[in-house]
Amino acid sequence: MTKQQRGVTLIELLMVVVIIGILAAIAIPSYRRYVVRANRTDAKTQLLQTAQALERCYSMSTPYAYNSAACNAAVTFPITTTGGWYQITRPVSALGDALGYTLIAAPQSTQVSDTICGSFQITQAGVMSITGTGTVAECWRK
Repeated sequence: MTKQQRGVTLIELLMVVVIIGILAAIAIPSYRRYVVRANRTDAKTQLLQTAQALERCYSMSTPYAYNSAACNAAVTFPITTTGGWYQITRPVSALGDALGYTLIAAPQSTQVSDTICGSFQITQAGVMSITGTGTVAECWRK
């Protein structure tokens, strides 16, 4: 009489666990990099919307009147982006607001781990920059 074997052996079960572990070790870091890259859109979108609001204020009154009643109603700093991944600030220039503005989107929460782009910056002239190790073209691409 021969017995027919049924079920899964311990070796087979361990092989499945090892394969799942290898796949997870590859997939999880790739997914995290993708999420960090996708969250950058949050900063770029809010920076451009804020810059447009300031330009509307400028078209109504000169100089860049951040403290005017119209601009205070439209733009109040600091601004936390929709996803909460960045905070938009506007440092006060030593020369005053008459010469323009610079907006800075500083990373918050887990987005701080984004060392490639770091903080995003845009000026009234549309000059875009970053504080990270990557390139401006790479970080600001559409």
